[in-house]
Amino acid sequence: MSDAFTTRVLHIPSGAEERVVDLTRDCEAFLRQAAAGRDGLLNIFVPHATAGIAIIETGAGSDDDLLTALHTLLPADDRWQHRHGSPGHGRDHVLPAFVPPHATLPVVDGILRLGTWQSVCLVDTNISNVNRQVRLSFLG
Repeated sequence: MSDAFTTRVLHIPSGAEERVVDLTRDCEAFLRQAAAGRDGLLNIFVPHATAGIAIIETGAGSDDDLLTALHTLLPADDRWQHRHGSPGHGRDHVLPAFVPPHATLPVVDGILRLGTWQSVCLVDTNISNVNRQVRLSFLG
């Protein structure tokens, strides 16, 4: 495969609780090798039906606010048609409609060009799946 396209899979132990996991440093480390100073696009993809990728501020409470908002929009109760797994698990399958399983971001001179307070995050509300894969792909 050409060096114009490079991909790597991260294995993220997201744990047995709902989490927002900051992947920004992982993305930057990948780009140091894959982009090698070039311009292009970074695509982040979660191949799971119950997780998503968000670009948000972390460390100031926004990650917890996101989980709180998701609880309001998608309560973990018995209203869901999809009923296997932990109680309220059906809402985890609706999550990707609100927090998509992918993001594509600009890379300039090999550097991920996020806004000042933006971070790339895995959003995982599924407490039944404690290990996640995240595919990083650089096209440049």
